[in-house]
Amino acid sequence: MDENEKPTVEISLGMLSDALGKAADDLRVARDAVERARLDIGSHNTSIARAVVGDAERVIDCLRETDESLSKVMKDLKERG
Repeated sequence: MDENEKPTVEISLGMLSDALGKAADDLRVARDAVERARLDIGSHNTSIARAVVGDAERVIDCLRETDESLSKVMKDLKERG
């Protein structure tokens, strides 16, 4: 899209749909990896860098913000008619 061209609602929703599809795929892969690591750490009593906790908390905060923003979009779409 040209930088001077303003996105239409259809273009914006299409871009959001694409981003959601990619995010859904990425989140499934990440969740599987996190679960495997969690089970491995638990079963082997393995230590892991404390930085993981901080990183995980930042991800949770970002996901919460994303969820809130997506809820606003869904509410706006529901109220359109």
